[in-house]
Amino acid sequence: MKPNWGQPPETGNINALLSDNATSKAHETKAVIEYRLQPGQVGCMKHALSIGALVALLTAGPSAAAECYADYKAKQDSPLRLHYGVAQIQGSCAPGPAVKELQPRLAANGWTLLTVLSVFGPEGLAQRKGDAGANYLRY
Repeated sequence: MKPNWGQPPETGNINALLSDNATSKAHETKAVIEYRLQPGQVGCMKHALSIGALVALLTAGPSAAAECYADYKAKQDSPLRLHYGVAQIQGSCAPGPAVKELQPRLAANGWTLLTVLSVFGPEGLAQRKGDAGANYLRY
């Protein structure tokens, strides 16, 4: 089977081409692309990756943790009362850690956490303030 380089690709079923392992010795060619690194290239690439990782850690570090909020639903029994609220999260900005952080805060005032709806940054505060009412950043 001759290579068809320079010709437009064919469309359709090419299953026979993909499964045909029998090649003629006269047309068999081996293409090898070799790239050899120069002595200083590997060290330079590792250094560049280290700097990139350090910059990513510094930019996402403390400011991301301080700017995390969760909106949630909670209830009280006898009589049944429900509320929607927004709270700042100090730990990891994810639903699981937010649940662990909010449960004791709400329980201290007799509330049971039902669910954490979402976690978000400061850009989501304004749109939730009216819905949360008195429970906006209360717990």
